[in-house]
Amino acid sequence: MNTQILVILALMQCIAAVEFTFDLADNAEDCFYEEIKKNSSAYFEFQVSAGGQLDVDVTLKDPQGKVIYKLEKATFDSHQFVAETTGVYTACFGNQFSAFSHKIVYVDFQVGEEPALPGVDEHATVLTQMETSSQAIHKGLNDILDAQTHHRLREAQGRKRAEDLNQRVMIWSSLETAAVILIGLVQIMVLRNFFTDRKPSQAHYGRL
Repeated sequence: MNTQILVILALMQCIAAVEFTFDLADNAEDCFYEEIKKNSSAYFEFQVSAGGQLDVDVTLKDPQGKVIYKLEKATFDSHQFVAETTGVYTACFGNQFSAFSHKIVYVDFQVGEEPALPGVDEHATVLTQMETSSQAIHKGLNDILDAQTHHRLREAQGRKRAEDLNQRVMIWSSLETAAVILIGLVQIMVLRNFFTDRKPSQAHYGRL
């Protein structure tokens, strides 16, 4: 049990991963902070899954406030970099250009290299077939996890579009129904005026 705890702590020290989804309000900007040590590799990824035109402004800054990555009205992208200085790095998402629609944004921020399986890289000899298979399975599981995450985001994005399309179809159908009913009532009134019996005037009887 103690050995398992030490292994988990060692893995947590080697890599820090932050993965979350948040709601970005209209005409707003949200920033998130991550402390990174010098010469540490970092991987930053985002994707807008719902809201408006599925676009946000993204800015990544170093501890001195220098912009190291920036995109405007982007739907998804990823950026990998090596920290030049130790400090707190800032990732900001802006939605100031949208006055009505809020956005749902997925963020994946990983710091440090992913460690190998415990015991695999601890010797200098050639890896055994079992160790090689373990590494391949480990990598395959990570790829499957990433694929599942992206598929869930696409599914949420497709569901949101389907709901918006269904709402628009319902509104358009209601307007068409109201227009048909209104036209029918107008036609009935016009036809009734055509076939209504009119009493002959006094002048007409006088001529006879």
